[in-house]
Amino acid sequence: MNIGEVAKLSGVNPKLVRHYESIGLVSKPIRAESGYRLYSEKDIHTLRFIKRARGLGFSLTEIKQLLGLWKNKSRASAQVKSLAMTHVKEMQAKILELQSMCDTLTHLAKHCHGDHRPDCPILEELEGE
Repeated sequence: MNIGEVAKLSGVNPKLVRHYESIGLVSKPIRAESGYRLYSEKDIHTLRFIKRARGLGFSLTEIKQLLGLWKNKSRASAQVKSLAMTHVKEMQAKILELQSMCDTLTHLAKHCHGDHRPDCPILEELEGE
């Protein structure tokens, strides 16, 4: 299959397919005499795996680890669970950080008159004084 077919079947655009290939997430495909990349069903499965992992917020480094574990049929599932739970903890920390940011902005917006006057607690907070 060519890159367009693989992109369509995997749901990953051709530019990302080439990027994933360049960073080693997808193995380098064989080349036709014309120089075009030729992909296999295995590549489609790998690209779908990467797409789902990206959808769950895993970094490319984490995806590389997950791919290694996925391909290693003698791996312990504890390794996969540990990686996933580390990711969950990171996401929970980000959620708390975002919630704090929302709370702060909500508080500031409630105290901003939002009228013709120039004083504004939002800008004062951003100013840092």
